[in-house]
Amino acid sequence: MNFQENYLSNIKFEFHRYKTMGDNTFAQLTDDDIQRTYSETDNSIAIIVKHMVGNMLSRWTNFLTEDGEKPWRDREMEFEAPYATKNEMIVAWEKGWNCLFDALESINPSNFDTKIKIRDEEHTVIEAVNRQLAHYASHVGQLVFIGKMLKGTRWKSLSIPKGDSDAFNQKMFGKDKN
Repeated sequence: MNFQENYLSNIKFEFHRYKTMGDNTFAQLTDDDIQRTYSETDNSIAIIVKHMVGNMLSRWTNFLTEDGEKPWRDREMEFEAPYATKNEMIVAWEKGWNCLFDALESINPSNFDTKIKIRDEEHTVIEAVNRQLAHYASHVGQLVFIGKMLKGTRWKSLSIPKGDSDAFNQKMFGKDKN
């Protein structure tokens, strides 16, 4: 596997990992949960997802040929009028991720050196993709944190639960860590 194939395989894996964390968070939430905020100036899960979807559709539509900040995007509106239901939010979430994954599938050795523009700033494919991975990872972290705070003791951990590291290592390595 060459560098480009390795990079694309890895980046797809990472994007899928973060999408799955969001999916598994949403599975634990209600329609009311996605609207909750700590204070009036905070963003709800529904708003964070709306922003992510707006960003995904803008950045990944015609990824290789158009500036990632589309003229039709209204970023400020992404922070108003959240999705009314969890189902509506998930439909939009899937649309955003499908746009991203379709764009990633369009990258190949013949266009890997294409320069990508975001807000008229030139990026390599790697820089543009990594920029978005970092952006989405930070927002998925917010979604998970908010979900965990909302569910409290009813939260089902998305990773190794607190206090279970030794049991996990035993399972993975077949021995105690000592």
